[in-house]
Amino acid sequence: MSENMMSVTEAILSRRSVRAFKPDPIPAAVLNTVLEKALWAPSGGNLQPWRLRVVTGATLKAVTQAVTAKAMAEPLGEIHEYEIYPRPLSSPYRDRRAAVGEQLYASIGVERSDAEGRAAQFLANYRAFGAPCVIFAYVRRDHGAPQWSDMGMLLQSIMLLLREQGLDSCAQESWSRYAGTINSIIPAHEDEMLFAGLAVGYRDTDAPINAFVPERAPLAEIVSFHD
Repeated sequence: MSENMMSVTEAILSRRSVRAFKPDPIPAAVLNTVLEKALWAPSGGNLQPWRLRVVTGATLKAVTQAVTAKAMAEPLGEIHEYEIYPRPLSSPYRDRRAAVGEQLYASIGVERSDAEGRAAQFLANYRAFGAPCVIFAYVRRDHGAPQWSDMGMLLQSIMLLLREQGLDSCAQESWSRYAGTINSIIPAHEDEMLFAGLAVGYRDTDAPINAFVPERAPLAEIVSFHD
């Protein structure tokens, strides 16, 4: 391994859901390298059940403008092809989601009562937090949970390989709520369902929203060992 190469451990521990990016473009060769490696992610039966569309430049601008306008008119989304969270969401999962939300808004000085500030941060999702690239990930409608799991492994592989290249990302399932608008600009096959978008770019290290570190449950709460 090169002396300057980031280890897997470093990539995992430095990865964050970045919510403020620099506008600097990403060299196409870097994206190609990351994606070519990531496509070696494991998949059951080697199905490789994924489809990616990499969006930059004028097309990304058209998507973000259209989806932002749609989100302002229909904040609950235009389509709900799958539930992002279980309903109802029980503890401790509900508590973890609430805690990270409070950390996020506290980092940018937005109080719970500040509806306007919270709405502005909500819309920032659909501007990809200023990222110069979004990778839209699609699954087939006739595939099931194992293939969705494979998609998660692909996205994790992409995110860690991006860190190796000095890049950051934010996985956003929220894009799925506006799949109709996105499909009107970037046509998808009728058998494909938009699962998520991955905002990609260079982290703005001066942005307060990128400074907080979400809490993680301790090992003993998640893992049990059986001899």
